[in-house]
Amino acid sequence: MENKRSSGGSKSRPNNRRNKSTSSGGGGNRRSGGGGQRGGGGGRRSTHVYKPIASHLMVHEAVPMQEVTYDAKTKYADWDIHPKLKVALRQAGWVAPTEIQEVSFADIIELKDIMGIATTGTGKTGAFLIPIIDALLKDEPFQTLVLAPTRELALQIEQEFKTLTKGMTFSSLTLIGGRNINSDIHALKRNYDLIVATPGRLKDLYGQGKIDLAQASVLILDEFDRMLDMGFQKDVKFIADKIGQRDQTMLFSATRDKTQETIVNYFLTDPVIHQVSSGEASAEHINQTVQVVSGDERFDQLIDMMGDPKMKRVLVFAETKHRVKKITKKLSQAGIATDEIHGNKSQNYRQKALGKFKSGKIKALCATDVAARGLDIDDVTHVINFEAPTDYDVYIHRVGRTGRNGKTGEAITFVDR
Repeated sequence: MENKRSSGGSKSRPNNRRNKSTSSGGGGNRRSGGGGQRGGGGGRRSTHVYKPIASHLMVHEAVPMQEVTYDAKTKYADWDIHPKLKVALRQAGWVAPTEIQEVSFADIIELKDIMGIATTGTGKTGAFLIPIIDALLKDEPFQTLVLAPTRELALQIEQEFKTLTKGMTFSSLTLIGGRNINSDIHALKRNYDLIVATPGRLKDLYGQGKIDLAQASVLILDEFDRMLDMGFQKDVKFIADKIGQRDQTMLFSATRDKTQETIVNYFLTDPVIHQVSSGEASAEHINQTVQVVSGDERFDQLIDMMGDPKMKRVLVFAETKHRVKKITKKLSQAGIATDEIHGNKSQNYRQKALGKFKSGKIKALCATDVAARGLDIDDVTHVINFEAPTDYDVYIHRVGRTGRNGKTGEAITFVDR
């Protein structure tokens, strides 16, 4: 049955599809966003000698953040959305839309491909979930697939979906590494309205014939600048090609890498671009300093610093899982309440560690860059780069975990003597 999301919709959904438990391969040579089955791009991340960014890039005196408030032209109560969604928004304490939500809503409802750029914490997840849930309430069933770069971000997206569908019958599933894949295989025997996944786990399940990617009619890439870098690009393109023809593709991020224009065009067809912030990574409001140390002095220096009473909630970043583990051990031996998150830890462990950090049960959380993006952690007083990253954008996202909600943050980076 032909069906539109709204009376003003310019596209129709050709198939009201939902997930099945087995894969038929899917995709074929059908359209994949703007690209169909194209070659080129992708590939594994090349191995290279560790070369941190220049020290002068990590020194900056904080400039007080100018608080910019957005005066929404409407309230959710005024929107032409389903009454059940209005109730869920009200119960969640959501009264008025953020700018990215307000400017993108109509175009998403009309099934246009979207690129949305807005700073962290400005409601990007709600920007795509609100119209998706409204469409689910008004239309025939369809499935949305959201790809996220980290397990923690994937779980946050699903949690927000559950919050906004409270009292409704819609179902969701997160497919991420670090958990028993057999549990995912069992779960996929049901139908789901929303699947949130990291690319690696989703590709594994597809390879085992446990999911038919062609059942998804909407594809969303969250933190798309990270999803389309060379670390994820090959897997994301593979997944998009297996979905094949779809009704809509949406890309959302806080930052925009202009070198990715070609790959962005691979996914989007005649997109509407809603850019409500510059798209430039910035940490102007964060005090940034470097400390020159060498060898094992780093551990002693870190332990000494952690004795400062101002360091109440500290994120410590390192480049490798092995180094994160060693830092955690050293801090714990010094009597500092510490835990760790990285790729070798199960998802259950990572969630518990993150929960302890958020609740203040531990003072320090040591992490690889899995904690650099998307995580909503309040009142991180300090970010310490035990090792400087090799990429400036990664640095900005790391230090951006502090100084949130208009506060001034502190970032300290160790560099070699």
